[in-house]
Amino acid sequence: MKKMYFAWVAFLMTTVAFSQGTITGTVIDGELNEPLPGASVVLQGTTNGTSTDFDGKFQIEITENAGTLLVSYIGYTSKKVAYTSGGNIGNIVLEPNAQELEGVVVSGVIDIAKDRETPVAVSTIRAAEIQEKLGSQEFPEILKSTPSIYVTKQGGGFGDARINIRGFDTNNSAVMINGVPVNDMENGSVYWSNWAGLSDVTSAIQVQRGLGSSKLATSSVGGTINVVTKTSEQREGGAIAGSVGNADYLKTLVSYNTGLMENGLSASVLLGRTAGSGYVDGAQFEGFNYFIGIGYKPNEKHDLQFIVTGAPQQHNQRGFAPSLGNYLTYGSNGTDPNIKYNSDWGYRNGKEETFGGNFYHKPVVSLNWEWELSESSSFSAIAYASFGRGGSIGSIGRIDGSESFSSKFKTADGLIRFDDIERYNRGVNVPDFGGQRETYTFGGPLANQGLYVNGNSQSYGFVDDATHVRGAENGISQRSSVNSHNWYGTIMNFHNDINSNWSFDVGIDARSYKGYHYRRLVDLLGADAYVDNDNANETFRTVTETYEPTAGNAFNVFSSIDDEEKIDYYNIGYVRWLGAFGQVEYKNDKISAFMQGSFSNQGFQREDLFTYLDSDPEQKSDWVNQAGGNVKGGVNYNINEKHNIFANAGYYIKQPLFDAVFLNFRNDINPDLENEKILGVELGYGFRSAAFSANVNLYRTSWKDRFESDNVDITDSTGNLLFQGTANYLGVEQLHTGVEVDFTARATPFLTFNGMVSVGNWEYTGNPSGTVFDNGQNVVGTADLILDGVKVGDAAQFTARIGAEIEPVERLKFDASWYRADNLYADFDAVSFQDNDQDGVADNDGFLLELPAYNLVDAGVSYKMLVGKEDDQSITLRLNMNNVFDETYISEAETNNQADADPLNNYDGINKSNRVYFGFGRTWNFTLSYRF
Repeated sequence: MKKMYFAWVAFLMTTVAFSQGTITGTVIDGELNEPLPGASVVLQGTTNGTSTDFDGKFQIEITENAGTLLVSYIGYTSKKVAYTSGGNIGNIVLEPNAQELEGVVVSGVIDIAKDRETPVAVSTIRAAEIQEKLGSQEFPEILKSTPSIYVTKQGGGFGDARINIRGFDTNNSAVMINGVPVNDMENGSVYWSNWAGLSDVTSAIQVQRGLGSSKLATSSVGGTINVVTKTSEQREGGAIAGSVGNADYLKTLVSYNTGLMENGLSASVLLGRTAGSGYVDGAQFEGFNYFIGIGYKPNEKHDLQFIVTGAPQQHNQRGFAPSLGNYLTYGSNGTDPNIKYNSDWGYRNGKEETFGGNFYHKPVVSLNWEWELSESSSFSAIAYASFGRGGSIGSIGRIDGSESFSSKFKTADGLIRFDDIERYNRGVNVPDFGGQRETYTFGGPLANQGLYVNGNSQSYGFVDDATHVRGAENGISQRSSVNSHNWYGTIMNFHNDINSNWSFDVGIDARSYKGYHYRRLVDLLGADAYVDNDNANETFRTVTETYEPTAGNAFNVFSSIDDEEKIDYYNIGYVRWLGAFGQVEYKNDKISAFMQGSFSNQGFQREDLFTYLDSDPEQKSDWVNQAGGNVKGGVNYNINEKHNIFANAGYYIKQPLFDAVFLNFRNDINPDLENEKILGVELGYGFRSAAFSANVNLYRTSWKDRFESDNVDITDSTGNLLFQGTANYLGVEQLHTGVEVDFTARATPFLTFNGMVSVGNWEYTGNPSGTVFDNGQNVVGTADLILDGVKVGDAAQFTARIGAEIEPVERLKFDASWYRADNLYADFDAVSFQDNDQDGVADNDGFLLELPAYNLVDAGVSYKMLVGKEDDQSITLRLNMNNVFDETYISEAETNNQADADPLNNYDGINKSNRVYFGFGRTWNFTLSYRF
């Protein structure tokens, strides 16, 4: 009996020891065959979890002798791993999944599409690829590898890149950061210089082309760019990195993460600086970026994340696209263009000076909260604020009737003669500027008499003193156009799983925006004062206060705007937004489907403190309210483990932009205000296997009831004037159709190919008519636009790319890609296709400039060394080279002039009078980073 008792005790002790054991293992990246640090390992059915260390290793305590581990990582397909004992479970391989992003910040608010589940066309770029291949390029350029995306550097300054999705710019494509919309609430634009530091803090970028899966009533006509930043809950450790490149490029960065501590707190901090002389001549820049994340998990039900990120910067740029003729004139031999030429800069006292630039700081502060109400319900919320301070740099005024871009103010090398402008402004005779300048002798305070006084560039409002405040001798000043704002908002979402198949979401989206628009002086350039006569409340006002356009002066986003001396114009735009949304979703092993609906009311108000007297009740307009919304849905069907198909459709009623509400830069409310209508339909097919994956998408997007307005002079066929006035065109429509293909092929364990091709047909449909109003707002006739069949410009309608990556030895990688852009047409205003002589043909004979196709090759090499006592740290070296073969190409044209009959007036078949931007030639960047 005693022996049996001891046997039972020994058995129980063995069982307890076994059931309270430890499981260890290593999580591996299936694509790179490298350890995957930071992967989540959770014991299914419990809150017991851990994360892998730098070498992909994990250790987790178990209390049962059998169970299942859930292993996941952002951008990879999650995996369930069963165990029946403790000990080392070996390697767990996670395969990259470009469409799946789980476990991101406030997942209830961020609408992330999932592969073989969410029925939308989607592409995802992971953090590793961004940090490795972006180099010194602009943040949006990493998206060139995805279908129907067209990116250019535009003015060529730091952060000047722009992006189009399926032929739509960011005014009509949504950009969201952690679920927060960042498109300007007045004009819909996104200025990437304000987000120059995003590449360093991004976990992933997901582009949903078309109407997308966002529950918000966003402007996603072309698509939605979801940027998911890092959280505070990264593993403990940090990084130090430095980059150098052509054009004096220098970037430094440092970051540190505490990891999730026992008290539930976590923190992450990143600081960086980027500077250089710029690839384009006269485009020096300096930018900073910061990210602060503080997390708090008091228990398993609540998760709070406080995030602050911003990127104060200042950069010189090409604010004005030079003509092809100027590129050639200032080239080395008269036949090859100087693609770096910039008409907006020169030297002042031996230092770089500019009439083209930008300075801005736009931090975003957000508080994210996730509340697990029960096993089936959750509540998510974001409260956010954005404060923008800064603007652009330019010139104001005239000398001898000419503005700063006139050839008379250029050197033989095409640089602006800043020293001579300053001499003229001081009263020194500069003979070729038009004669000796006179002092001020008319109008305004006596204190101005005998001074050298500058004014603005326009002729209106200066009847009393047309010669000196504005005219032949009023001088040229340097000014900044300020566009500052205060923006507050919140997004709340309630999610409920009705059962294992059905779920629903409901929520609200509220925003309030106030935008300040005015000009202020940067430098009088030698003059004594500036006389402003544009403020109806204070005529002939003398201004001497100047403001340096630097990142430092824009850093304080709480600075007082009221105290600044303003010139030329001053108006304030108000926008209020209140929206509600709902979604119902169904899914099982084969089918997933959703139906969404949203409603929003936008209120617009404009206040003009210069044009209207303070006593005029029209100084501040009434509120103009426009209701809009959308309904969309889709279904995905998984045929088997390899094949799936999906379809989606949506209808948007989109409110117009601010400038369509108020006409003529005044508080005049558009009497023909109408919402735009967007109808989108999409079909898709996906294939997945261990060695090959591909997607095929077909789309059709109709964009109706766009508003355009322009001055017209309507004549008969012989040129006799019939009437003139302002034409308000209604019913302008664009139709965008196309096909997209992308693929990834793993030829061998060390060789991978990827590529894409997109073919679009984007054009205007119909010939809209407009009502013509005279100055008294009386209807005097109609005018026509001849647009039917005209191609949409400003983005390549054909793009293709193929890339390869090879890893001959462990952690040494080479990669290269070829990219082609074709069917690229000049940017133009729809009103340039007016039929003023009523002959049924557009006045420009229907001409549309098509730019030459171009090909680009990029390449890179990287090597990662494991260091430290346990190889738990790494040093990575990366070299990027873009446009390897230094191809000369035009990336966009801002004018639409026909080729001349004389070939000497053309370049590559394009009229030299056209104003264009050339893409960058060969550039390089080398990065050294240390992670610990």
